[in-house]
Amino acid sequence: MSQCATCHAGCCRSFAVPVTGADIMRIMNQRRLSFWDFVWRWADPDGKIALHYAPHFHFQDQPEVPFVITLRQELSSQFPGTTRCGFLAEGEQSSAHPLGISQCGIYGDRPSACRIFPTKLDRAGELAILCEVPPSGNGDNHPVYRLCAKTWEPADLDPIQQVQDLVVARYEMNFFFKLAAAWNRCPGDWLLFPEFLQSVYARRVLRQDEDRDDEAGQGEEPRVLPFPRLAA
Repeated sequence: MSQCATCHAGCCRSFAVPVTGADIMRIMNQRRLSFWDFVWRWADPDGKIALHYAPHFHFQDQPEVPFVITLRQELSSQFPGTTRCGFLAEGEQSSAHPLGISQCGIYGDRPSACRIFPTKLDRAGELAILCEVPPSGNGDNHPVYRLCAKTWEPADLDPIQQVQDLVVARYEMNFFFKLAAAWNRCPGDWLLFPEFLQSVYARRVLRQDEDRDDEAGQGEEPRVLPFPRLAA
């Protein structure tokens, strides 16, 4: 049994979870939620949230401030003064589990950042490497922010699914970095950001006669296409 099955979910309480556009679209579509139901922008002037993993976005109302797009955090109803992911379902406390057993409310549609924890791809992009998990994910000493109770072992993870999740996470985050660069060339209003996202991700499947790169490969001179190229 995975150690997550009896966990109080310290990771879901400690971290602002960066999301990709693909994560957002999947949650919106599968859970029938609006963008504003679960997405936040976190000011990240020191880069402590992005950590080179997620891109920074800029917006008209605060053009000099770099933001990271994350899942919404809320105050915990069970542990006053602490926070939790808005999707975390907190379990009741008991003598056996004084911090309760909490579970992700959208586990099947959880973001890539959650799926790949606590692993990363090796340099060749072929193997999953277990990362060291710190004792706590938050500077606060509250026990609810403690992380994994035991050290992860390779046997704790599916060797096929984990690598596949890592590959998809890398691809989607790379795409999101390109999307951020396109947005930041002319930062728009935060209120218009969901519309921009939907316009990009709605056009990720093309007919063959719409594929301009394919046409260029058949004798036409290649053209430099702005991102997203499908909207060029």
